[in-house]
Formats: sequence, structure tokens, C-alpha cells
Amino acid sequence: MSSISLRNNVRLIGNGDRTIILAHGFGCDQAMWRYILPFLEKHFRVLVFDYVGCGRSDITCYDENRYGKLTGYAQDIIEICEELSIEKAIFIGHSVSSMIGVLAYIERPKIFRSMVMICPSSCYLNTGDFHGGFEKSELEDLLEMLDSNYIEWANYLAPVVMKNHEKSHLSEELAESFCSMDKSITKNFARVTFFSDNRKDLNKVDIPCLIVQCTEDDIANQRVGQFVKDNLPNSKIVNMDASGHCPHLSHPQETIDVLKNELLTEKFLA
Repeated sequence: MSSISLRNNVRLIGNGDRTIILAHGFGCDQAMWRYILPFLEKHFRVLVFDYVGCGRSDITCYDENRYGKLTGYAQDIIEICEELSIEKAIFIGHSVSSMIGVLAYIERPKIFRSMVMICPSSCYLNTGDFHGGFEKSELEDLLEMLDSNYIEWANYLAPVVMKNHEKSHLSEELAESFCSMDKSITKNFARVTFFSDNRKDLNKVDIPCLIVQCTEDDIANQRVGQFVKDNLPNSKIVNMDASGHCPHLSHPQETIDVLKNELLTEKFLA
């Protein structure tokens, strides 16, 4: 078996005194951070990686049982940081990686100094009085589409996620990223992502947390983001003008401005 760093295609960039961990979302890889990396590496040592089954990770290390739960992806983060002796890092997670980061923190709090959650959701399902944004039948239909016509599913979902029709090349890139993954791995990751429920885990995180919320986000709407904020004991929310679910791709400068204003503060660096 390859080393952890080879398994997850780990790269360390920059020469700052403090470390930032960038964790990509579902169906993506570390390339999704490329527009904001030049800013981050000026101030920090930045760790980027691919979850097993994504990007240029070692697909032979994929285990359906391990990655049938978000804790399997959290274990990737823990193992990477233990191999590289990383502690007290600032964790930036996009989408489902926000909750993966929460699970990793609960297991190994010493790794984390603070967290940034970009477009997070602790539960995607509408259940009881909670409105996660999706009915169970809608998510099951999405998985059925993925099974029956992978390309059609990718071309349907990518513009919904990106939500920036004037930047169609970004939707095309995301669709290509979906299709570059093994279909069975994508389906497993999709199921564990969209049917996860981490609402009860939020109050176990007491380090400083920043929630970055977009407008017109069809995957994690503003009510969902506010719920995350309200249930994290030491948190703040910033509402961006950017639309969609991937502001680091669609609106990199506004994302950089938010990070510049928030990350370089005593609260996040202490």
C-alpha cells in the first residue's frame, strides 16, 4: 500500500508559519482551489489533497465500507495530518467537507485551530421541522439517474451546483470532474453525502468557526447555513453576494476578500 501522502495525492505549498488544510467537496478534487491558492500560499503553508477515489488519489486504496460513511473521509484527513505531524491548522472545507471536518475534529481535536465552512449543510433532507432543501424522493431520483445515465446526471447536476449560467465553462468543468470518477465510487459518495445527518455533531465543535454562505445556493440554502451557525458555539456567518455552491471557483476574488478579512485575525490565528 502506498504512503498516506501518495494515497491522497498530498501537496504542501507555501512557506507560512501556520498551516491551512483545504478539503474539497463531493465530485471534486484539489484543482478546485486553484484560484484562491495564490493568496493563501503568500500567508500560510497550504495542504491540498484528494479524497480516495477523487482526482489523482490512489483508487486501489478505495474501500466501499470505509467510505460508506463520512467518517471514512474524516479518517483520510486524520491520517494525512498524523503522517505530516500537522497540528493547530486552519481547516477550510467546501460543502460536505465542512461536516467531514467536524467529524475529524471530534476524533482528533489537536489537529485543528479553527475552521472555515464554505456552503455547509449538516443535513440535506427535509425531516420533521427541519428543511434541508431536499425531499427523500428527490435524492433517490438523482441516484437513480446517476445509475441509469451517468453523463446525463453529471450534465444535469453540475449547472445546479454551480448556479452561474454566464460561466458555463465552470459547469462543464464540474461535469467533467464528476465523470472522471468511477461511477460506483461517485454513487457511494453521493449517497453518503446527501443522506448524512450531522446536526447533533455541531455543538461538539468549540473552536472558532466561520460559515461562508452564498446567495441562491440550491444545494445549501441560507436557512441551512444559518442553522449551522446557530448550532456551532463559537461561530460567525458571512453572507456573500456570490451565487451558487462553489464561490471559490465562480467568485474567487470575493472569496479571497472574505478570507483576507477573517483569516488574518487574532481569533483565527491565536
